[in-house]
Amino acid sequence: MKVVLAVALALTLQAPSPARFDSSRAWEHLRQLVALGPRPAGSPAIEESRSYIKQQLARASVPVREQAWDDQTPAGPVRMVNLAATIAGGSSDRLVIAGHYDTKRIREFRFVGANDGGSSTAFLLELARVLKGRRNPMTIELLFLDGEEAVVEWQGNDRTYGSRHYVSAARRDGSLATLKALVLVDMIADRDLRIKKDDNSTEWLTEVIWQAARRQKLSAHFSDERTQIEDDHLPFLQARVPAVDIIDLEYPAWHTAGDTLDAVSARSMQVVADTLLAALPDIEARLLASDH
Repeated sequence: MKVVLAVALALTLQAPSPARFDSSRAWEHLRQLVALGPRPAGSPAIEESRSYIKQQLARASVPVREQAWDDQTPAGPVRMVNLAATIAGGSSDRLVIAGHYDTKRIREFRFVGANDGGSSTAFLLELARVLKGRRNPMTIELLFLDGEEAVVEWQGNDRTYGSRHYVSAARRDGSLATLKALVLVDMIADRDLRIKKDDNSTEWLTEVIWQAARRQKLSAHFSDERTQIEDDHLPFLQARVPAVDIIDLEYPAWHTAGDTLDAVSARSMQVVADTLLAALPDIEARLLASDH
């Protein structure tokens, strides 16, 4: 009887199993965001999107702060807002997992950005719920970036407004010192998901994630082919922060009216989540070891 009681007590004292990423939840977030219509920086719809993001983070008991500024664009000054959601961990050093939540401003047709702008946002919202229930050895910041898209054309400073502003502010206030790495997710819901290795990304971060994909038997979605991506990770890399971009740019509906729910898949978001969550312990171990 004593043995039975001891076993029962041990079971009750065990930590609960961490929550699993639920792609059906992520899909519902995506559906709600797409229903808002086009969400370019400075628009009323992106304000509604921000309200939705903050509401969902509050439900997950994850605190969020706004970083607002007015940026100069080819179309004039535009109010932009980054959202940073913090999940405290065993160390104050931060791993940032980021994605953009704006959609490209296109006047010729209605562009709702289900994959490009929507998938990263929906993914981060569901990831917040999962990571809130996880025992994190370091602080994790979920960063919703505004202004990734060019207002007119992707050249010069007409791009990556949010990431450039975030890094610049972090340099000024000293918080760059605790920012140990960035994982960027972008366009991760393509029905035919095939993510290539980015030559601009930090190699060890890339390898840790691709190894995790192999362990999860998801290598079909993480190709060893290489490409070169310009995205929100570049300002972090320029600040010497290790960074990796998880993106599938071979998406037929990119920047077309066809980037709708019909062109994307909840399963693809699940694939990225399972891979990233499997890679997290190795990423954290590497970062904490290098810090010592």
